[in-house]
Amino acid sequence: MKEDFKLSRRDFIKSSALGTLGVLSTVGVPALLTGCSSPKKKVTVTVPEILASAPEGRPLKAGLVGCGGRGTGAACNFLDAGPGLQITALGDVFPDKLDACRKTLKDKGQEITDENCFLGFDAYQKVIDSGVDVVLLCTPPVFRPMHFEYAIEKGKHCFIEKPCAVDPVGAKRVLVTAKKADQQGLSVISGTIRRSQKDCIETYRRVAEGAIGDIVSAHVTRLGGALWYINRRPEWNDMEYLMRNWPNFCCVSGDMPAEQFIHEIDMMSWFLGDKKPQRAIGYGGRQRRVYDFFSIQYIYDNGMRTNCASRQIDGCDNELSVMVYGTKGSTNCFDTIYNPDGTVAWQYPKPAPEDPDQTWAVKDPYVQEHIRLVTAIRNNEPLNDAETHVQSVLMAIMGRMAAYTGKSVTWDELIASDLKITLNQYEFGPIPG
Repeated sequence: MKEDFKLSRRDFIKSSALGTLGVLSTVGVPALLTGCSSPKKKVTVTVPEILASAPEGRPLKAGLVGCGGRGTGAACNFLDAGPGLQITALGDVFPDKLDACRKTLKDKGQEITDENCFLGFDAYQKVIDSGVDVVLLCTPPVFRPMHFEYAIEKGKHCFIEKPCAVDPVGAKRVLVTAKKADQQGLSVISGTIRRSQKDCIETYRRVAEGAIGDIVSAHVTRLGGALWYINRRPEWNDMEYLMRNWPNFCCVSGDMPAEQFIHEIDMMSWFLGDKKPQRAIGYGGRQRRVYDFFSIQYIYDNGMRTNCASRQIDGCDNELSVMVYGTKGSTNCFDTIYNPDGTVAWQYPKPAPEDPDQTWAVKDPYVQEHIRLVTAIRNNEPLNDAETHVQSVLMAIMGRMAAYTGKSVTWDELIASDLKITLNQYEFGPIPG
């Protein structure tokens, strides 16, 4: 197969008609904030309400597109979000994936009929057209822009798993679709889970209100083992091999920054007030098809720098850390705020399981995303976080391209780029080249 990730800077940075989207505004709470709250001003921050369950209301039927592990998990999370929820349609390109998901859902009391189980690269259309109210988009990310566009065109509320795209063209396509969802009053929730996690939300609120002063830098690490992969079988054609190993191909997954490191990049961006970086520099390397490690530095217009490092190599020490530093202290963004000398200034009061008062218990954020989605639909209060999702994905892509090319990449260059790394056609059979 062609080495799809070897792109020159000339190939990467091109102008396009979509360059007018250069300044992406954010939506929701982050749009009301700046990353550096002045200590002289009292800032009051409104954060998402965390509910134990979505309210009762009209029954909602959901269709799942992408029946792998994450898609099956998302379907179960949707069912756990509240009363009156059903999964009524499934779609995937592989029968074994669909069958396994169908069995899991049956064990949860959801019987999916044969006529509502669809196979093939066009299965998403059949799921969306099957009479569902909500669509859960959980395929490999390369398909997200196309599937999201069709779902909104058909007037469906959406859960869109991260990341929403693998290249600038796809990300900007999602942005345009998100605007259409707003115009139709449709709710869209993204799979950037930390923004739906109670302890992270409470930590964020305090930081946004000035607990660590003006933010001056951040250091983010995601260090883990090697990606999973499946050895090729003789009966598999090129496309089946690629699709069954999708995280290992940039043209389908977007590589590590977009596909996995996006959680930490998004969390950092959130705590910085969703401030767009001015440019990125970085480097990385590989032993396998996609890069095994990245080091990306984001530079902002006020001179602030943040460093994001990720690695997927076996036999090494692992760590997941999102540290944001301010003039009055620092935070791990999950549950703790530190004084300048490193002592704890505040810690989230997580109760023990046996504690009768569970007010501060942290509900599974994977379920909480769907609670927020269902609540917005049933209360007729549309919620759409796709725009901030797009911004974080673009940051990840920006860092990936800086590492690939070894060159500094600016935000304006990224937005003006018409880079498209996806294949021209996705169908079973040989892949040209």
